[in-house]
Amino acid sequence: LIPCCCLEIQSEVNFGAVIANSKIISKEISIANCGSSSGTFKISYDGVVLLNIEPTSGAVEPKSIKKVKVDICTDVPRIIREVIKVELEGRGCTEVWIKAVVVEQVLKVLGVSCGNILECINFGPVYFGSSKTEQISLYNESPECMDWVAVLEDDAIGGEMGTDLQRSADAGLQDLSLKNTIKGVDVSSLILCVPNQGTLLPYEKSLVTLCFSPKKFKRDFGVNDSSMKQDYALFLRFEAVGNKDGYLQALMNHPHRTELALTGSGLPVMLTFSPGPVIKFMDCFLGEQTQVLCTLKNESESLPLTFSFHKTANFNISPKKGRIKKKSAKDVIFSFSPHQIGTLKVKQVVDIIGTGVEKNNLQVLKTKSFHQIYLSFTGVCKSKQKNILFKINPGITPMISNATGRFVADGAGQRTDTAPVAILKSTQTQIHTHQINRNCKDDALIAFPNDRAASIRPSEWNKKYRTIFTKTERYHYIDPEFSYTECERLSKEAHKEYYTDFISSLRQRRLQKDAVRQFYIYNNSVNIGLKPAEGLKSPKISIADFHKEKLQFKMLPLDENCLLTSRKLAEIGSKSSVKEVRSGLRAMPSSTQEKEDCNLTLTSKQLHQILIGPSTMDFGDVCVYSTTSRKLHIINNLLVHIWIQIEIEIDELQQTSPLSQVVPPLTKTHIPIIFETHTLGLFKRSFTYTINNQHHGHVLVVAKAVSVELELSARELILNPVPGYLAGTEFRTTVRVYNLRNYPAEFTWKPIITDRRTAFSIQPAKGFVEAYRDLECEVVWHPGFNSPEVGEFNLCVRKGNTIKLKCFAKVTLIQL
Repeated sequence: LIPCCCLEIQSEVNFGAVIANSKIISKEISIANCGSSSGTFKISYDGVVLLNIEPTSGAVEPKSIKKVKVDICTDVPRIIREVIKVELEGRGCTEVWIKAVVVEQVLKVLGVSCGNILECINFGPVYFGSSKTEQISLYNESPECMDWVAVLEDDAIGGEMGTDLQRSADAGLQDLSLKNTIKGVDVSSLILCVPNQGTLLPYEKSLVTLCFSPKKFKRDFGVNDSSMKQDYALFLRFEAVGNKDGYLQALMNHPHRTELALTGSGLPVMLTFSPGPVIKFMDCFLGEQTQVLCTLKNESESLPLTFSFHKTANFNISPKKGRIKKKSAKDVIFSFSPHQIGTLKVKQVVDIIGTGVEKNNLQVLKTKSFHQIYLSFTGVCKSKQKNILFKINPGITPMISNATGRFVADGAGQRTDTAPVAILKSTQTQIHTHQINRNCKDDALIAFPNDRAASIRPSEWNKKYRTIFTKTERYHYIDPEFSYTECERLSKEAHKEYYTDFISSLRQRRLQKDAVRQFYIYNNSVNIGLKPAEGLKSPKISIADFHKEKLQFKMLPLDENCLLTSRKLAEIGSKSSVKEVRSGLRAMPSSTQEKEDCNLTLTSKQLHQILIGPSTMDFGDVCVYSTTSRKLHIINNLLVHIWIQIEIEIDELQQTSPLSQVVPPLTKTHIPIIFETHTLGLFKRSFTYTINNQHHGHVLVVAKAVSVELELSARELILNPVPGYLAGTEFRTTVRVYNLRNYPAEFTWKPIITDRRTAFSIQPAKGFVEAYRDLECEVVWHPGFNSPEVGEFNLCVRKGNTIKLKCFAKVTLIQL
């Protein structure tokens, strides 16, 4: 019946496993009151791990719950096991354990089959122009999601590009032509990584395909490199997006990143033909064939070879396709089977078949021709002599004839299935044209006098025949038993039109496919789907245009399928650093282009090119009531605008301005973070920022709030007589007061008075020392009867420290 409180508190608060990302995280402790009256509590903690406990005391109303907020900082990996003591009314002292495991965000590269950590992938020998793939697994060994990106280090120490490692050192050093060629090579075209960016869930594995496509570097003129092997050693770095301190300090062996070495060799196709490459066949007649036995030899010591011959008219090859093992040979029969008379010279194309990557689908390897070899075939087909038979012409005498007949060569000339109807154009002259036929149409057909067999046969109804000279319309007979009816004629026309349309549609489809193929060839960031120089006139270039091009640099957007390289990032970063904007940026996007850019959802690769840092902003020792600023650097290496917004709910950082900025493309800027505190002690808080209102980040602010403090150049001074002065004069020296803090310090010299008084004085006796400055004070000893030779002063700093200074006068006795 007596009202009393009944307070209960949980015995443990477990943050679980969190990553060390320099972030302040919080949890709440619940204090419940199940009684009928309010009860009080008081929290005490003597450690330094728990940053903030609020509130540390208070009252809990009956039938209610009070929340106590506890903060920890995940700046370093460690195991947190802290205990706080809570005094509850009616229950005494209770212990509450605060537990957490702070771990590194680790990204590992594992083998697909074995699951072990991979440090190197050897692609082995690969033909130039072909591709070879290997698969790896990316493993996020951390309790939080991770955005990752792949970066190819093309300027790393120990990398090799196109060097034959089996050659001697002297031969490699003398090959200066290759070194000059490598400087302009895009390394990202040799190594493909699909995907090259992404997001991994906690403890998730993701399959990544690596493709090695070696390309042969062209050397200087006169260098024979037909059988040169080129070795490659490159480094691929996988790192978490958000690690932005690399441009301020070098991070060595950072767990947020892992490197994978990639090695491989590029080999040329070494296929020889014996005989070849010019092959001459023996002469033969039409209908006959000749053969040549050719031996194909694969000179490569490392790789087999697959070949395929193109189909060529008048020539046959057996077998057309085949595979030759390394250092092996294969016999192929070339046959010459002519179908026409004359000397035939053709170029025979030999395809070397291998695996290659399609531009549209980089994850799938397709079998295709990556190299071609050309052979020259030459053959002569002779014609056979035919006997000319003499035949009697029983009919009408031809235009060219002899007295008795004509000569007809069997098999000579072109045969025709139609009767001899002349289609001569004699309408150009009207010498013999009859008067009534002078106005006849020109579309009539002209008939020979000896075409009677054609004039009486069934003919087409819309065709007219006239004589060759007088243009008189010839009689022609249409037999209804053999001629087409109107229905049959329309059916024939419809049938003809159907096949005409069908052939036309095939042509249109073929042209459309060719247009799509051409579009994919030129569909890139340079040509944007247009064939270069098609329908365009070359512009006139002047010397002024070259100077203008040097002043205005243009950066092309990075292809999403293309890897980021360290050299590209450094090049873009250098141009962004040149264009530094200190003020005048908009707080919100205003133009149409800015609004469109700031609404974009950025990929991991794009976020990696935005540098905001440092991620930990250390102000060091800061005096209370003082104002200190540090720069938050923002570097936008993208070709679009970005919108940065800072969200600060910390009282000590409320003077920070501006909190929002629209950063133009390829621009570097900064936001001053202003810190001011009125409380002594260690300060650790974090504030957040957003990019385009979507992508979040945070910055940890660390400071140690201290009081003002002065330091002395010496704690003890010895005053000697000044040479050249009388013995009874004053002794003088100086002491320097240093202010190493960021706030002006007000000081006062207070002498320590003893029974004998003091004979020392200091000027100035009080004053100010500006921040990071010093002040020289003069100490004087006034000699006199019974003057003490030792004196002490206290340097008292207002709201600061106190330092004791001892002074000694060194008196020298004069002998008479």
